[in-house]
Amino acid sequence: MRWQHKNPITDFVSNFFDPEYNDFFDKRTRDPSANIIEKSEGFELEIAAPGLKKEDFNINLENSILTISSELADEKNEEGKNYTRKEFYYGSFSRSFTLPKSIDTDKIKADYIHGILKIDLPKRDQAQLETRKEIKIS
Repeated sequence: MRWQHKNPITDFVSNFFDPEYNDFFDKRTRDPSANIIEKSEGFELEIAAPGLKKEDFNINLENSILTISSELADEKNEEGKNYTRKEFYYGSFSRSFTLPKSIDTDKIKADYIHGILKIDLPKRDQAQLETRKEIKIS
């Protein structure tokens, strides 16, 4: 019996291009990445969604749940290109976030600039005044 030495780098590269082995990039699991930044006056929610237009987004608020979605078909069919891997995805997605009660829902604003959807979630005036304090145990 002959022992065959396997090179982990060669195996990785071979498997990386094997679509049956590597389903990590399966487009059914793709949701855009999000950042949430807290500021004194509120929160800023950023959604990375390059390649879309502002008209492609639906932003809804119901029962303190903010839902950002896009209902696009992945229709970027390019004639004459023979892809060995196609990871750019322009299909549908939906992300939901539960908003804290301190958000003034009447003042929520959204902008889409350079592939980033930015949603400003301002705090209510009273929430801005509240500061963190330590509670003593008696």
